[in-house]
Amino acid sequence: SLDKTDAETMKGYMNEIALLKRLEGNNRIIQLFDSEVKAGPGGTKGHLMLVMECGEVDLAKLLQEQQKEPLNMVWVSYYWQQMLQAVHVIHEEKIVHSDLKPANFVLVRGQLKLIDFGIANAIANDTTNIQRDHQIGTVNYMSPEAIELPDGMRRLKVGRPSDVWSLGCILYQMVYGQPPFQHLSVYQKMKAIPDLAHVIDFPEADVIRGMRSCLARNPKERATIPELLEQEWLALREREHCTRLHAFNHLTDLK
Repeated sequence: SLDKTDAETMKGYMNEIALLKRLEGNNRIIQLFDSEVKAGPGGTKGHLMLVMECGEVDLAKLLQEQQKEPLNMVWVSYYWQQMLQAVHVIHEEKIVHSDLKPANFVLVRGQLKLIDFGIANAIANDTTNIQRDHQIGTVNYMSPEAIELPDGMRRLKVGRPSDVWSLGCILYQMVYGQPPFQHLSVYQKMKAIPDLAHVIDFPEADVIRGMRSCLARNPKERATIPELLEQEWLALREREHCTRLHAFNHLTDLK
C-alpha cells in the first residue's frame, strides 16, 4: 500500500525497480519479473505491485543454523565466493549497494542472490564515489567512511570500497560467529569503526588475510572484488571441494 508512502520512499522504490531491470539476467541478483503502480479509488495512492523470484531463506538465518555446527571452511568459502560474485556484478555496473548484510543475500534454489536495492546508488561515470547527505546502512556492517564526517560538515563519500568493508564484516561473522563490532553499543560502534586506534581482533583462522584486506580503515587500501576472488585460500577450498566431488562421483559411478 502506498497510502503512507512519502515522496522520498517512493523514489527509493522506483530506484530499486530501475536497478533490478538494469541488472536483469544476472544469476547472482534477485530477478524482478514485473512491476506496476496500481491507482487506488477516490484519489488514494493505491498499491505498488512487484512479482519477484522467491527466496527460500536469507544468509542471516543460514548463519544462525550453521553456527550450531563446527566451523566448516568449505561451507564458508562456498557462500563467500557467491557473495563476491554478486557484488562484483553491481560494481561492474557502477552500482554501490551500501547496505550489505547477511539478510540481504537470499538463497534461490540453492544459489545465493543479492537483494534490497532500496538505498543503492548508481555511481556517476566520472567518479568511484557517491555523495550522501545522511548516514545510512546497518551499523554492524557500516564502513568508517559511511560514519565519519570529515571536517565536521562535508558530505559522506561512499564508494565500492564501502561494500568491500561490509563484506569483510560478514566474512568475520561467518568465521567467528558475530561481526567485529557486535559486542559494542551503537554509540561505541559509531566511535570505534572509524577509529584507527581501535584494533580489530582476528583470532587464528586461515582466512585472516581475506578479512584484513576488506577491513582496512582507509578505503584506498582495501582489496577489490576481483582481488578477493583470486585469494589463495578460496582457490584452495574450491580445489578441495572439486576433489571431494570428483571422488564422490567416482564412487557413485562404481556403484
